[in-house]
Amino acid sequence: MNKLDLNSSSTMEQQKDSQPKWEAKVSTTLQKASANQIFSLFKDFFGLNKWFPSLSTCYGIHGENGEVGCIRYCTGFSLPPESGGVVTGEAPVSGWSKERLMAINPIERILSYEMVDCNIGFKSYFSTVKIVPNGVDGQDGCVIEWFITLDPVVGMRLEDLVNKYDVGLQGMGKNMENALTSS
Repeated sequence: MNKLDLNSSSTMEQQKDSQPKWEAKVSTTLQKASANQIFSLFKDFFGLNKWFPSLSTCYGIHGENGEVGCIRYCTGFSLPPESGGVVTGEAPVSGWSKERLMAINPIERILSYEMVDCNIGFKSYFSTVKIVPNGVDGQDGCVIEWFITLDPVVGMRLEDLVNKYDVGLQGMGKNMENALTSS
């Protein structure tokens, strides 16, 4: 089961730019893994490629893994690369990003990061992942909630971007749950 929410919001800073931010939330429910088990996998900030479908590379380029301020480098996702704001008919180039861990709270099972550089047209990208226990005392698994906020991306629709995140999260949740239940 998954949930999908789309929003455009305006803040004072965004009103200055007269362009609202894109905001979205995708989520997935896992039945066989606890919130603590899933969060322990997310804490490996440099190891996202172990779980996220189509992410071929993820490794640390600055700081200690899981420490606020550390930066990871990721490649392989299937969003179109920047091409002057226009998606061309040329063969796709592997997307890459550099992402900084901004906050981590193991008690609340929340992790936030920002994209500091990329070739896929994302500007002012900020993301928060929250792992929520499901049922009484988390006995019914957990829910992974992934919130994203970014400036609109030229040549892309918010609905298409959110669909890619939703598909990726569903695959990631299954991969995590399978790894935990097979060990």
